[in-house]
Amino acid sequence: MRDIANVFFLSAVLCVTAGMVLGLWMGPTGNFQFAPVHAHLNLLGWVTMALFAIYYRLTPRAAQGRLPRVHAALAIPGVLLMSGGLAVEIAGRPEGFPVIVLGAFLSFGSMLIFLFTVLRYGFGVAQASGHGARLGAAIGAV
Repeated sequence: MRDIANVFFLSAVLCVTAGMVLGLWMGPTGNFQFAPVHAHLNLLGWVTMALFAIYYRLTPRAAQGRLPRVHAALAIPGVLLMSGGLAVEIAGRPEGFPVIVLGAFLSFGSMLIFLFTVLRYGFGVAQASGHGARLGAAIGAV
């Protein structure tokens, strides 16, 4: 299986590709009702997933173990469900709303995992020093 940085980066590229395809359709048609879907794919999908990928590549200790896989298992479906549910809702189908909510909770859960990870491992390969190291050690001991 690919390492977690590759998983997140591939997800990011797929999201931005989908967002661009949607944008390429919206522009010429003048139909911008799906602009929120376009924005979610580009910001939550492309930007956030790419930042996760960069973080895990630059902080290899954080990329080890099960937690990064759980992070991806929440983050990737989260953005897909939120964007897809939003498209369904915008198209006038109310059954999209619970899908949006589920995607939002998955995305929020993934961000809580990321927060925990950053607090635990810091950023980059260098060891943290001072207060950050103590905080990371305290969280890591939990």
